[in-house]
Amino acid sequence: MQDKAALKEQKIREYWQENDTFQASVRNREGKRSYVFYEGPPTANGMPHAGHALGRTIKDFIARYKTMDGYQVKRKAGWDTHGLPVELEVEKQLKISGKDQIETYGVERFIEKCKESVFRYEREWKQFTEALGYWVDMENPYITLENSYIESVWHILSHIHGEGLLYKGHRVVPYCPHCETSLSSHEVAQGYKDVSDLSATAKFLVEGTTDEYLLGWTTTPWTLPANVAIAVHPELNYVTVQQGNEKYIVAEELAKTLFKDDFQVVASCKGKDLAGVRYEAPFSYVQVNRGHQVVLADFVTDQSGTGLVHIAPAYGEDDYRVVQDNGLDFVHIVDGKGRYTEEITSLAGRFVKDCDVDIIKLLAERNRLFNKEKYTHSYPHCWRCDSPLLYYAMEGWFIRMTDVKEKMQENNRQVEWHPGHMQEGRFGKFLDNMVDWNIGRNRYWGTPLNVWTCKCGKEKAPGSIAELRQQAIGSVAENVELHKPYVDQIQLRCECGDVMERTSEVIDVWFDSGSMPFAQYHYPFGDKELFECQYPADVVIEGVDQTRGWFYSLLAVSTLMTGKAPYKRVLSLGHILDENGQKMSKSKGNALNPTELMETYGADALRWALLSDSAPWNNKRFSERTVAQAKSKMIDTLSNVFSFYQLYQQIDQFNGEMDSGGVRSTLDEWVLSRLHSVTKQVNDYLEQYDITNAARELGVFLDELSNWYVRRSRQRFWSSGMTDDKRAAFSTLYEVLKKTAQLLAPFTPYIAEDIYLQLTGSSVHLTDYPKPFSELINTQLEKDMTTVRQVVELTRAARNTAGIKTKQPLSTLYVTTEEAVNLVSYLTTIKEETNVKEIELDEKDGLFTYTAKLDFAAAGPRLGKRVGEAKTALSQVSQDQLKELLITGELRLAEDIKLTKEEVLIEKVPSNHLELSEGGGITVLLDTELTLELKEEGFVREAIREVQTYRKELDLPVEKRVNLYIDASSSILDVLKKQEEMLHQHLVVQSIFFEKHQETKVVQIEGEKLQLGIE
Repeated sequence: MQDKAALKEQKIREYWQENDTFQASVRNREGKRSYVFYEGPPTANGMPHAGHALGRTIKDFIARYKTMDGYQVKRKAGWDTHGLPVELEVEKQLKISGKDQIETYGVERFIEKCKESVFRYEREWKQFTEALGYWVDMENPYITLENSYIESVWHILSHIHGEGLLYKGHRVVPYCPHCETSLSSHEVAQGYKDVSDLSATAKFLVEGTTDEYLLGWTTTPWTLPANVAIAVHPELNYVTVQQGNEKYIVAEELAKTLFKDDFQVVASCKGKDLAGVRYEAPFSYVQVNRGHQVVLADFVTDQSGTGLVHIAPAYGEDDYRVVQDNGLDFVHIVDGKGRYTEEITSLAGRFVKDCDVDIIKLLAERNRLFNKEKYTHSYPHCWRCDSPLLYYAMEGWFIRMTDVKEKMQENNRQVEWHPGHMQEGRFGKFLDNMVDWNIGRNRYWGTPLNVWTCKCGKEKAPGSIAELRQQAIGSVAENVELHKPYVDQIQLRCECGDVMERTSEVIDVWFDSGSMPFAQYHYPFGDKELFECQYPADVVIEGVDQTRGWFYSLLAVSTLMTGKAPYKRVLSLGHILDENGQKMSKSKGNALNPTELMETYGADALRWALLSDSAPWNNKRFSERTVAQAKSKMIDTLSNVFSFYQLYQQIDQFNGEMDSGGVRSTLDEWVLSRLHSVTKQVNDYLEQYDITNAARELGVFLDELSNWYVRRSRQRFWSSGMTDDKRAAFSTLYEVLKKTAQLLAPFTPYIAEDIYLQLTGSSVHLTDYPKPFSELINTQLEKDMTTVRQVVELTRAARNTAGIKTKQPLSTLYVTTEEAVNLVSYLTTIKEETNVKEIELDEKDGLFTYTAKLDFAAAGPRLGKRVGEAKTALSQVSQDQLKELLITGELRLAEDIKLTKEEVLIEKVPSNHLELSEGGGITVLLDTELTLELKEEGFVREAIREVQTYRKELDLPVEKRVNLYIDASSSILDVLKKQEEMLHQHLVVQSIFFEKHQETKVVQIEGEKLQLGIE
């Protein structure tokens, strides 16, 4: 069911559309300083979730605030349309799987299906974005599949190629056997999971022996059939141990771990002495001509395993390098789908990661298994399809990121990170370990890699459609589509006279995303001036998982292209978790649908919950209850305050723009001082991008406005005629509501707009963000009012403890505080709020006594055996001694026993009929003794409450004066007649008749029956 707030928000959206308010807010700042914002492109083939709600709320907040702060903030939407997620979705739709079936279906047909798929949920994304109030230009978005975007990406790649940084190499790379393509290191970093796997220690028979083995350890048993060498560290100590009838060579440091105490050392040597030792591999599926020998490698340690590492060159970077350095054979036994090739006869065609158990069984059958064990570790999975990755040595295209590593690090140091620890922490460490960017993907739907190669070894990388047409053999249309399979049909002429063919790969989709600062404006072919004023960004905002995604790719592409950082600051947002701290997911059933939340509670409530709950870079525990509380505490409170103002403004026809003035009360001066103090604090917070504390500051002020200023001012609005006091109340509340709407506009744009429109007739989002007027800030007044409110809260707490309702008057309140002298001017206020007759500010004797106990935890360690003696002595001290302890901080119990205030637990025990409450340096004592007069007055106040409730039930206008009829027992009527003046003071009545009316409502007050009639 749609909430009233959601319906109001819909009307505000219609107003924005009719008046083109978003574009007007951008146009109004023409010629002003630019604040540059980049939108990270979402993929529209999936539905928006709670994490998107957080990201889009923060982005919209920053853009709205900076616009109101005087900047021009252009906001161009974008769509990420390429890549494997799209291909996988299309495969599901077509009920096909893998590259073979795509080829059978037809690449061109498949590409067309991908195009159709990418905007599957575009309507839902637009509706979600608009409902959230996120102002971004969705009519003119950048789209990564369009020729203009791809042409800019080609320009960048051509530049990188021209610098000699784009190369084809043979390397071990992470590979997804399901997607049948390699990944880059930053993609791998996004997909780690904790899994249980088997490790194996295999026996490699030393050549020329029948009982001596090298013990080689591996965490990937499936690679053992591809063994080429065993690696040892040249400087480690190794031993040959005898156990039973067999001898084993292991690192000396690990011998006890491997064999316990049941072994004998028969020889020892350094690792370098083992170099060249030949052995018989556990499996003989593959013929190895140069290999099956011990080699030296610095990466080997004696911290785990055996100190000897099994080497399979195709499946590990270290393995590959060792085999290359030693001139050994290269062996590859796994196909493109991650299955054993035909050579591995007993396991051919099976997925290798499923074969660890089989390999271990085969080792055991051959007497080549020494040990196996399960272990839990973090293993990379494909971020797109969730399959476990393998490491393959294969040919691919790479960008030499290692050549620009220092420049990347230097650029990162110029960036302002929120939170700050990301700069040198998560992001900085990733840059420290940066490797060359594996840019090519052996897939279909993506930006084609614009490199054409010739058999002679030459390469060309056209950087534009014009260059492509100029270099092509035959004619190429100006509007040629820059996708597979169309560009694959274009051939270029090589200088050697031969034909050049395009390399078959598409590029890593993250390169598309990282190119957006340039490609969104079709740089360098489009409006260069527009690009230059929109580069670099003042801010980029995305989730923490984009540390190794968009944040990295933006910095990488920009550093490669211009040598500069593409952004000045990064806001890295935490994850949205459920209320139990679990990551939200549809499969777990704990995912929140942001659209449904907005329909139920309104977008403002969702936004406020996200902005005020905790710092945006912290992981958030989030639930529907969080949004419901935001609506109740903030949105409804503000709405009620405005409704109160509006109700009386209409009755008195007050015009906020014209009818200013009146004589301000202390309460008016206080609320205006608070308004401007809060304005200053909010501005200070927002300059530091501390959105959460700014929101909380406003939340506190809103509570003060509603529960103190408006509540304390109610009777001023009820009074007849437009007095100077009433005019001041109106003009003050008008000013506060107007400024509060402006302060809240970036946080809760709908209710802020609604209030401001009704107050002024114009849009709040076209105004300047409020700045504080220091002359209206009265620090002492605010401090005094804080003390007053603390006294009131402590007194209410004392009433609650005593079980006495607020409407029951009490005789005396005793208040002790260092600020007592400042309370004299506010005694009437405190009396009204606490419903007491008298307030005593001077501390009187006999109100309470002190009791003291020894704090054993604090005093015990110092006093030792004398703690018992101190306890006894403390129980005998006088009240004067305890007062002295509180003043001086010390108490001497004996010549050589002294206690400090921190070692004594002191409590105040109130005298009879007094209830004590204290906090913040204030002590209140409430006299709870009830006289007959006090009870009668309490009864009358309850009667007033019942009459007011009856008026609401009859839906009477608040200003309507009525005739009130009250009938009760004679004793009760006597009480009511005695307090008739109070009844007139607190009720909007013309006359009061103490008699029965023909239509009555019967109520019970303290067991007494009253019949109420209103006409």
